[in-house]
This record gives sequence, structure tokens and C-alpha cells, in this order.
Amino acid sequence: MWSRHRHARRYLFTLSLTEATFFPVPPDVMLAPMVLAERKAAWQLAFLTTLASVIGGLIGYLIGFLAIEAVMPLIERAGYMDAYDAAVDAFQRFGVWFVILAGFSPIPFKVITIAAGALGMPVFGFLIAATIGRGARFYMVAGVIYAGGERAAEYLRDWIDILGWVFVGLTAVALLLWWLW
Repeated sequence: MWSRHRHARRYLFTLSLTEATFFPVPPDVMLAPMVLAERKAAWQLAFLTTLASVIGGLIGYLIGFLAIEAVMPLIERAGYMDAYDAAVDAFQRFGVWFVILAGFSPIPFKVITIAAGALGMPVFGFLIAATIGRGARFYMVAGVIYAGGERAAEYLRDWIDILGWVFVGLTAVALLLWWLW
């Protein structure tokens, strides 16, 4: 099992980094079993996953900033064009808030990172927002598994995307209420 391998942290780091640039598998699938295997290290593992994801996000940002024309055919072939167009629209309307929400949501993070770079979002704002959004997601996963053990891991596999969308919805409602207030 990869989560118990002596190089598991390296694999988790690599998975988290590559998921933010091109790889389709989210880090949650490795983070959760690793927290189960090493519950005392839950917060270290969440930090490692967040750090690697943000570094990968910066790489994705640079790809978008420096080479969007070259990667656009790859985005289209991978079937992410609709997600990319939606991300561009959301960036233009919500800016940094979109990165925070998208970092937590089931939206493929690679699409967000590349779109942020392609649109020239201020890099410092991107990094802060990515850290908040990705950190919220990975610390939530680690916390749920830490608190609930194996049973929580079974439910989390089925519910992580739904939880992400619920979080996005609640945040949207909160922002709407704040704006109306």
C-alpha cells in the first residue's frame, strides 16, 4: 500500500504538486489513507499536501502566464475546455475569491492555476488564495480522518465532492448576505 511505503511522503508531495499542474488524481486519495496510517502526523501531512499543491499551483500559473497558447490544445483534448472557460469567467467576476473557493471545491485545480496565469492575476494574491483554499480542503480531510478513523475515510471517499460544493454554496450565500447587509 502506497500510504505505508517508506517514501509515502515523497509520493504525496509529488501527487499534490502534479495534480495542480496536469495530473488528474486529487491528493485526497493518498492523504486520507496516510492520515489513517499515521494519525499523529495528520497536521504535518495536511501541511505537506498544501505546500506541494501551492507550489504545483505556481507552476500551473507560470504555464498559463508563459505558454497558454501552447497548452490550450492540451486543455481541449483533456476535456477541460468548459471548465477552463468557466474559470476564466469566474476570475473576471470574482478574482481572488474564486481561487479560494475553487481551491476547496472539486473543480480541477490545474484548470484554476493555468487560468490564473493566463489572465495575469497578481501572483501574490494567487498564492495567498491558493494557500487558503487548498489548505482548507486538505486540513479538513486530515481532520475528518483524524477524528473519525476508518469509518470517516469510507464516508469521505463518497462525500468529498459534495462537501466541496456545499462549502462553495455556503460561502456564496454568506458573501451574498454580507453584500446585502
